[in-house]
Amino acid sequence: MKVIELNESVTESNDRDAQELSSQLRGRGILLVNLMSSPGSGKTTLLKRIAADFAGSPKMAVLEADIASDVDAVRMEEAGVTSVQAHTDGMCHMDAGMTRRGLEAMDLEGVDIVFLENVGNLICPAEFATGAQKNMMILSVPEGDDKPLKYPLMFSESDALVITKTDALPYFDFDIRTCEERAKKLNPGLRIFPVSAKAGDGMKELEEWLKAAVTEIKREK
Repeated sequence: MKVIELNESVTESNDRDAQELSSQLRGRGILLVNLMSSPGSGKTTLLKRIAADFAGSPKMAVLEADIASDVDAVRMEEAGVTSVQAHTDGMCHMDAGMTRRGLEAMDLEGVDIVFLENVGNLICPAEFATGAQKNMMILSVPEGDDKPLKYPLMFSESDALVITKTDALPYFDFDIRTCEERAKKLNPGLRIFPVSAKAGDGMKELEEWLKAAVTEIKREK
């Protein structure tokens, strides 16, 4: 497991860099998914569940982005998933240049899908393109169903919303229908997947969506 130190790319052409990276990955038949959420929403737990369910097909890898520590990358390595830990030098997001450098430190031979586990917050990551072909955000039940009202850009920029920790619904004041309505108002095309990575509820639907995205990328290769 590698740990690399990254600094923010100082460039006014991040969108162009992101498009170039996305095209290069597409040419290799690799799907890059930008996974965004608040800290503690369950990103790593979700990824471990996906890895276990995929069982190597499609083959996945994870680029873990954090300000410090290698905790998440170690957890993914222990789950048998190729992982690189990227330290962002205090930056609250990943951009295309930083993502490229992280991917260059990975062995992508035979990899079908790479998850970029972005720095945990609901603001900065939505503002910077990373080169990902899919943006997927997580909202956990304990966070509340009002987040689409407070952080609209994150929901507007995402292709999929994964509502995690649904096994905790009996203990929190979280209305899934209300949350879905608020999110859909911002982004009518948003796919929404309520799941419990712990219990496995809803995981099949999410994983089928991911596999379909991998198939689409390979078809365009």
